[in-house]
Amino acid sequence: MSVIKQIMWDEWRYWQRTRLAITVIITGVVLIVASVIVNAIGIQHAKHEREHLQHAAESRFAEQPDRHPHRMVHYGHYVFRTPSPLSIIEPGVDSFTGTSIFLEGHRQNTAMFADQRQSSGLTRFSSLAPSFLVQVLAPLFIVLVGYASITREKEAGTLNIMMTQGVSKRHVLTGKLFALLGAGLLLLLPMILASLWASFRGESSLVTGSYIVGYLLYILVWSGVVLGVSALSHKSSASFAGLIGLWVVLCILVPRIGSSTAAALEPSPGKLEADFAVLEELRKLGDGHNASDPAFEQLKSNLLAQYGVETVEELPINFRGTVAQYSEKKLTDVLNDFAEIRMQEELSQAQIARHFGWLSPAVAIRSFSMIVAGTSLETHHRFLREAETLRFEFVQSLNKVHQDKLDYQVDMNRSKSAETSKAARVDASNWSVLSSFSFVPEAGGVRLVQGGTYGVQLLFWFGVVVLFLNLAMRRMSE
Repeated sequence: MSVIKQIMWDEWRYWQRTRLAITVIITGVVLIVASVIVNAIGIQHAKHEREHLQHAAESRFAEQPDRHPHRMVHYGHYVFRTPSPLSIIEPGVDSFTGTSIFLEGHRQNTAMFADQRQSSGLTRFSSLAPSFLVQVLAPLFIVLVGYASITREKEAGTLNIMMTQGVSKRHVLTGKLFALLGAGLLLLLPMILASLWASFRGESSLVTGSYIVGYLLYILVWSGVVLGVSALSHKSSASFAGLIGLWVVLCILVPRIGSSTAAALEPSPGKLEADFAVLEELRKLGDGHNASDPAFEQLKSNLLAQYGVETVEELPINFRGTVAQYSEKKLTDVLNDFAEIRMQEELSQAQIARHFGWLSPAVAIRSFSMIVAGTSLETHHRFLREAETLRFEFVQSLNKVHQDKLDYQVDMNRSKSAETSKAARVDASNWSVLSSFSFVPEAGGVRLVQGGTYGVQLLFWFGVVVLFLNLAMRRMSE
């Protein structure tokens, strides 16, 4: 063990003398620290702002004056998605999918105010997430620091000298590996501290621990790759070229190929095509604003028979409110069917892209990171479903107020004059139908189960690196 420790410290002293490695490490640490601080401040500001806006939206809805119930259906309501604690490290899909939705009757609106959609081409690069820096740039920093770890000894002839003095190949590789791991841990340290801080902000300790372990595995994999290539190479220039090529392939090309392959294997219709398909189905349901629409004749006949009356004017309920309820239910069923199809297409594409984690550790850690942090596509889909549940509940509650608390004749005559319009309003106390909305990520155990496959991918890469290092050790002195 003393020999391994000596080799490790000798490597660190060499980096200190050459200044290049130390400069690269310090640059990487400063960059990641700055990213963590900036993102933490931004996420905390967004969290407080969205919580305030959510409370304000609920208060404004409840404070509306006496109105016609259907006016409140179209007045609508906003819901906001607050960021998860670990989003200070891993924003995931949140920057692209939007964080708020306007809820109203007769339609499902998409999420709005995505950071990347509102940014220009250049400003998109002004906010580098800590996860991106660790997943993509940290391996490059490790390459720059360690590409000559073994080749330098070969070129100087010191490797053979160490062998003749009784230092084994395993000792050399292990000492160099520990040195590289130390550099990688320095790069990872700001993210580890941010993860621990997230646990104080409400994140599960099990999730935080698993999250850190996942990134430690990733750094270990890249340290092993760098050391193995250096051990197999005869010149530092060849080692550097090979490692840069590997970094480009594993961190840039394979993730891009995965996304393109997913889009090709699971194509999804464009927005216009999807919107026209929805409109075509909705036309078959009738116009919920027109109680005389032929589509509601059967509903009318059933109600007349149920209450034993001859005309809708004799019904003890407002037929227009009943039509609004019936129409909203049918419309929501259609919208939900199309929404589920769209979400399934998106999820299928994401899962295909994630399978490329077996070909690249960068894809594996990205998938693991987003799912465990609660910023994955699955979490966004759950936000959409919960928002839609709230939308349907408050719209139908207002339609029931329309049915039960507004006279049919008064309702029919509301457009004749200002007096009739005022008479067709209900008391503002009926606006209390709105439920409070608070979105939180799935429980930590659920996220860990969802991310289990991608944790296995990281373990697979760890096993590959162990085998690779064993091969490099056998051929190191050839």
